[in-house]
Amino acid sequence: MAKLILLRHGASLWNEKNIFTGWVDIPLSAKGIEESFQAGKKISKIPIDVIFTSPLIRAQMTAMLAMSVHEGEKVPCVIHTEGKLKDWAEIYSEATKKECIPVHTAWQLNERMYGELQGMNKDEMRTKFGADQVQIWRRSFNVPPPKGESLEMTAARSIPYFQGKIVPLLNQGKNVLISAHGNSLRSIVMFLDKLTPEQVVNLEMATGVPVIYTFEGGRWHKDA
Repeated sequence: MAKLILLRHGASLWNEKNIFTGWVDIPLSAKGIEESFQAGKKISKIPIDVIFTSPLIRAQMTAMLAMSVHEGEKVPCVIHTEGKLKDWAEIYSEATKKECIPVHTAWQLNERMYGELQGMNKDEMRTKFGADQVQIWRRSFNVPPPKGESLEMTAARSIPYFQGKIVPLLNQGKNVLISAHGNSLRSIVMFLDKLTPEQVVNLEMATGVPVIYTFEGGRWHKDA
């Protein structure tokens, strides 16, 4: 039996300004920082063996702030795979290694790339293109914004990564925390809950609210 925790990052500074963010690397707001602490308290009694985040700072901040209030004594340690950080960030104490939680970053867990909407105010886009069109860009399954990704395209990168890198750890009985984004997590929940493209349109992932699954015998059960 293993636990899978899905955590959408806390509110970012652009969330509060009502701006499309996508792949733009924007940090958390004060509200998002507090949401991260509260999320950490909710999962503080669940041992965490491995953490996955996107490379974007808002997802990484959320994971680290949440873990700062965790009851476990292990320390998150970001695993780098290239450059000097790969070569020089070696831990030589086996005892210290055992007290670390590996943190893996993967672009496949990034938010949808919102194309030409990135940096644009959502209300201004509704005025320009119409509320219905903007809603289709935001919540439909297979209609991308101009030069951006649809949820279907996001799922095409996030789900294979989840199946290839994360499910094997759960099969080993390891508890996994994924700190990522609304749409990458929506696609993973779509896979876990076997939602149709029509059903996933209505799925929302609240900022800073953990969604927890128990994985046992190859089956997923969403915890209350």
